[in-house]
Amino acid sequence: MTERKKVRIHHFRDMKARGEKITMLTAYDYPTAKLFDEAGVDVLLVGDSLGDNILGHHNTGAVTLDEMIPLARAVSRGAAKAFVIADLPFGTYEVSPQQAVESSIRMMKEAQPHAIKFEGGRRVAAQVKALTDAGIPFVGHLGFTPQSENMLGGRRIQGRGDGAYDDMLADALALQEAGACMIVLEMVVAPVAEKLTAALDIPTIGIGAGPDTDGQVLVWLDALGMGDWSPSFAKHFGEVGKAMREAVAGYVSEVKAGTFPTADHTFDE
Repeated sequence: MTERKKVRIHHFRDMKARGEKITMLTAYDYPTAKLFDEAGVDVLLVGDSLGDNILGHHNTGAVTLDEMIPLARAVSRGAAKAFVIADLPFGTYEVSPQQAVESSIRMMKEAQPHAIKFEGGRRVAAQVKALTDAGIPFVGHLGFTPQSENMLGGRRIQGRGDGAYDDMLADALALQEAGACMIVLEMVVAPVAEKLTAALDIPTIGIGAGPDTDGQVLVWLDALGMGDWSPSFAKHFGEVGKAMREAVAGYVSEVKAGTFPTADHTFDE
């Protein structure tokens, strides 16, 4: 069996060219990253989705760079082969290209991911250019952008209506021109996502954007059934949450009943 190679930035255009789908999942800690890496996931995304999925915030806007860095560092340590992307949270890149570069340098030095991601198109093209000029790989994010949820009027599907494709294409081309290595398309109607994918030289990664993007990403808790709710575009590839509840209930029952620990779990001398 051929040993799996480390996924590097130049592999993504090669994968797009030969029609090989790119796999991406979020990860927020070392053991999860290690497990996903061993399962063959191409890319691990340390998303600011950790805000509402891990830290208990109501949305991603409350996440800070100080919260992101330790978790990104843990994921980087767990990823032997996978390419690691770290989000910049809201408020750490919008003010200026200098702010974006300073935040990205701190993330790259302290957490050691392979690329930085943040939201927006033409409005952040100068920031993206500043990053790539500084030698920092960048991943874009268009469509539904959670940090801009209030401006978008909630979690609304993007790409509908006259001019929507042209507007999104202009954003995508601006990111590509600025040096982005790939773009995440979130909650974009499938025909628009397909056209964008065909129009771009760099790969697109869909989440709720249909089957015709160059790859797919899901929040791992949605993909593995960790909660009572998951978005309609997610599929449960396992029921890990149910298994955890049952296992913990078994632990509680045996401790209460005095049947754990047994002699097999006890040191006599």
